[in-house]
Amino acid sequence: MKKILLLIVSVFMTGSLVYGQTGKVIHINQSEFIEKVYDYKKNPDKWVYEGSKPAIVDFYADWCGPCRRLSPVLEKLAEKYKDKIVIYKVNTDKERELAAAFGITSLPTLVFIPLRDTPQVSQGALPQEVLEKGIEEVLLK
Repeated sequence: MKKILLLIVSVFMTGSLVYGQTGKVIHINQSEFIEKVYDYKKNPDKWVYEGSKPAIVDFYADWCGPCRRLSPVLEKLAEKYKDKIVIYKVNTDKERELAAAFGITSLPTLVFIPLRDTPQVSQGALPQEVLEKGIEEVLLK
């Protein structure tokens, strides 16, 4: 019985992670960014989004006060829009090459990535209402 229950839980968790419907912010590193968001090494001159849902990428640092204030807001948005968008976080202290490739100099920096349009960048810890408006107007239009 325990084995069957464990198998069911494993299948459910794997399905949730594969389809990105966890309602959680997903922390990614450089290789995951290249796989899930944009392979800037393969396509340095052309934006080619790798995802199947619109996304927000939060470039942050643990020591950044505004980044820490933004984090619970992004968690709420990830839950609210879990079937529509994916929210990723990239720690710029751990992923310096990735941050440099995108010219990240201010934190937090949010990149709004629609499925078929040009990404838009926002800097600073924006209020939830402003972020929701951005999601609706940029990502879900």
